Amino acid sequence: MDIIGYVIAGLLFIAGIALGYFFNRTRVEKTQRASRQTAEKIVQDAREEARTVEIQARDNALKVVQSSETEVQRRRADLSREEDRLQKRRDEMDMRIEKFEQREALLNKRQSTIDRRANEVEKLYQTELDELQRIAQMTTDEARTILLNEVEKEARGDMARIIRQIETEAREDGERRARKLIADSIQRVASDSVAEVASSIVPLPNEEMKGRIVGRNGRNIRAFEQAAGVDVIVDDTPESVTISCFDPVRREIARRSLARLILDGRIHPAHIEKILEDEQKNMEKIIVEAGEQAAFEAGVSGLHPEILRMMGRLKYRTSYGQNQLSHAVEVAKLSGILAAELGANVEISRLGGFLHDLGKAMDHNQEGTHALLGAEYAKRYGVNQQVVNAIASHHHEVEQESIEAIIAESADAISGARPGARREDLEAYIKRIRSLEEMAASFKGVSQAYAIQAGREVRIIVRPEEIDDLAAARLARDIAKQIEETMQYPGQIRVTVIRETRAVDYAK
Repeated sequence: MDIIGYVIAGLLFIAGIALGYFFNRTRVEKTQRASRQTAEKIVQDAREEARTVEIQARDNALKVVQSSETEVQRRRADLSREEDRLQKRRDEMDMRIEKFEQREALLNKRQSTIDRRANEVEKLYQTELDELQRIAQMTTDEARTILLNEVEKEARGDMARIIRQIETEAREDGERRARKLIADSIQRVASDSVAEVASSIVPLPNEEMKGRIVGRNGRNIRAFEQAAGVDVIVDDTPESVTISCFDPVRREIARRSLARLILDGRIHPAHIEKILEDEQKNMEKIIVEAGEQAAFEAGVSGLHPEILRMMGRLKYRTSYGQNQLSHAVEVAKLSGILAAELGANVEISRLGGFLHDLGKAMDHNQEGTHALLGAEYAKRYGVNQQVVNAIASHHHEVEQESIEAIIAESADAISGARPGARREDLEAYIKRIRSLEEMAASFKGVSQAYAIQAGREVRIIVRPEEIDDLAAARLARDIAKQIEETMQYPGQIRVTVIRETRAVDYAK
């Protein structure tokens, strides 16, 4: 049993081994088949992936090839365009060179013509010079000597004029009597004429008065302006209003009327007209009284009342700050003094001086100059013919017929020119200075001209390449002569010509 059992056990063992081997082989075969399938799958996947990569690489290579071909074509196009541009530039350069050659040939031809003409001109100049010397019977050096002699004569003439001027200024004995006469006349009649100027400012007691002057909807100020013939300016000026009018008498009537209305307090159209009528009557009386008082102070008599009334209107007229009625009285006194010293008719001289500006009382209402208007008005009321001529001729609009007319003109100039009598108008001063500079700048070679020291000197800067030293002296003399001939000025004007030469270089 034991042997059978061993045998059976051995058989079973062998069967188990065989069965295990069979199962193990089967399992191995399955594993190999699975591995083979996996390997085939991996190979197939690798092949597909390789095929995909190959296709992608071909696509990329195709794209690179296409991009390269495009770039090559673009480069070829650029090169073609650049070649065309260079060819065009080359053609243009050839054309320019051809034009330059043509121009050079033309210039050479013109230069030849110019040289030939220059030679002809030189020959003609020499021929003309020889002919001129033959006609003048003198050489160039002789002509230059004659010209220098003429210039020397002119310079000597200027020197003689300066010497005469110095001699004239040195004649104090001959002029002493005239200076003493004028100085005495001024001292005896001097007065503050500048201080009297007609005022057009009306003071107000307070700012509320402006509203009352204007009135409701402006009816008061309109009624006043229409009745008085003036402009009333109500602005921000504290406690005052301004009356504007070209007629000084009308302006004074309006000023006095407005002052009365402010003092009275009743400002309405009806009362305004009444006050203006009263002030017009009062103004007529004041004007007549002013004319009579001025005639009394001037020492004249026998004048028509209408002339005295017209002279009284000058109380409200000024010229360059000088009251015209006071100026008339002053001129009358100066005329009387000058006439007494010179042995002329004192009464006619004094009357001519008193009435010389009579026309200024009416020249803003009528056409004509104040001298002719005044002469016509005086003649109308029977004034002496010599006095009428003195009035009409004191600005040389008519011929002076007597020494009394000259005396009236001289007295008028003395009264207006004495120190403190008048102030120069700013516009006239600027005009005179500008005229002086423009006259100096009009000469050839002048670069700049400046009037300095209130017009007593003109300083001229010339261009050195156009004006030499001798020409600068001649220019100063010519400008001085031009000023003497064309301008009116007190005293003398100094003419200074400056010629400056500059040398400029740069350090690099």
